[in-house]
Amino acid sequence: MVGSWGSVQADWTILLALLLGWYVLIKTWERNGTLDRWNATRALGIVLMVRTQRGQRFLDWMARPRRFWRAYGEVSLWVCSVAMLMVALVLMLAFVTSLLSPPTASPPSASELVAVPGINPVIPLGWGALAFIISLVIHEFGHGLLARGHGMRIRSFGLLQLGPLPLGAFAEPQSDELMRAPRRERLRMFAAGPATNLFAALVMLLLLGGLATQFVAEEEYIHVQGIVVEGGAEEAGMQPWDTLVSIDGVPVHTTEDFRTILQGYSSNDTVDLVVIHQDGTRDTLQATFGDKHQYYLNLGWSEEALNNLEVQPGDPFLGVEGLSEGTAGIDRLAGPLSPRFDGTLFQRALSLPFHVLSILMIPFELGGVAIHPFEESLMAGGDGLIGSAWGIDVLLMFAHLFFWLMWVNILLGFTNLIPIVPFDGGHMFRDMLHAFLSGIKRVGRKLKLWDLHPMWVDHFSARASSYSSLVLLVMLLFTMFIPYL
Repeated sequence: MVGSWGSVQADWTILLALLLGWYVLIKTWERNGTLDRWNATRALGIVLMVRTQRGQRFLDWMARPRRFWRAYGEVSLWVCSVAMLMVALVLMLAFVTSLLSPPTASPPSASELVAVPGINPVIPLGWGALAFIISLVIHEFGHGLLARGHGMRIRSFGLLQLGPLPLGAFAEPQSDELMRAPRRERLRMFAAGPATNLFAALVMLLLLGGLATQFVAEEEYIHVQGIVVEGGAEEAGMQPWDTLVSIDGVPVHTTEDFRTILQGYSSNDTVDLVVIHQDGTRDTLQATFGDKHQYYLNLGWSEEALNNLEVQPGDPFLGVEGLSEGTAGIDRLAGPLSPRFDGTLFQRALSLPFHVLSILMIPFELGGVAIHPFEESLMAGGDGLIGSAWGIDVLLMFAHLFFWLMWVNILLGFTNLIPIVPFDGGHMFRDMLHAFLSGIKRVGRKLKLWDLHPMWVDHFSARASSYSSLVLLVMLLFTMFIPYL
């Protein structure tokens, strides 16, 4: 534990030194007039705001069908209201969980706490930086379109820089027009950014589903992702990512084949396994099945749960995990939109929200990649027009691009819906609270029960928004840091 804290302290020392150097540099640029020549300013001490007028004409052209963009803003507002509620509930649940069950793992390093490509170990520099830049532009363009759709002018676009890394982007409306705008229009404008990120993520998922139809397995066998310690497979000499060719001479082409074959065996039976290791060598191993029922009892499963799953004493257990077919790499990304997903249209739709949540964990599980390199080697381009023309390398390039655009857009969309100022969710919460209190004021006046002063509504909504932001921020920081102290 001491060693882990030593590494964390070293990471933070390096990070603080870099931030100090960046602060000195932009402070110097500020004094000698360089920032003025770049039309840039310094914000929050260390963030560089670089403005540009480029894109204004294209934005005006895109915003011409104002009725469409107002309808788009209304849909965005409803989507973001539901999503913001979910984000707040997840944040509070994480806080309560941290209080009741503090984590026992080692504390995260400084690099793991910043979502910066190339610094965070699960966000690659190349794909991550490209996806962040595109997603940030999408986010701010959504704000700009709704602002123009409601007649508000945009002063400038720009990037927020932290050293050479893009930290964010912004569309800067005329502040006086924004404050004078009707509350509903302002809410639509704030919601448009994160909603456009979420809609873009959905488009990327649809593209992944279409792309998955162009992949086929190089060889029609299954592979294993993990090996259970002291299980029959480990004792026989199987290794993670081994390809399982046959069991007692019977080919294993699909996971269904594997389950069917095992129905003819019991625990303590010995079989011959033909496997192909990651280095390409083919090997014949002898493995003895364990007892599946006893294995899960040892893990803490109840008899009732095992009976419900129809797991009986004596059922064979090879001791392998993550059995997957050759196209598992792309199928895992496409989820219910993969052509090989076994389910009805209703089941696909029902699985979609759970898939979106699970896909966020893929870079953490695979160490910063979308598809494991071994699983990439198991796939080839299909016989379709695109698959045969592009080849596997181009197909994989688009698969990574679509995945990281989807992943970053989901991350940005939900992060900006945290109801904390200055996130979009914080501004939305403040205006929603103001609208709610104004409604109470109107009801009280109509029923002659009370007559709240307009200044009280403004004051209370602003104070409540500030206090709620502070409380949620403390909860977020507590969840991230305090349990490790």
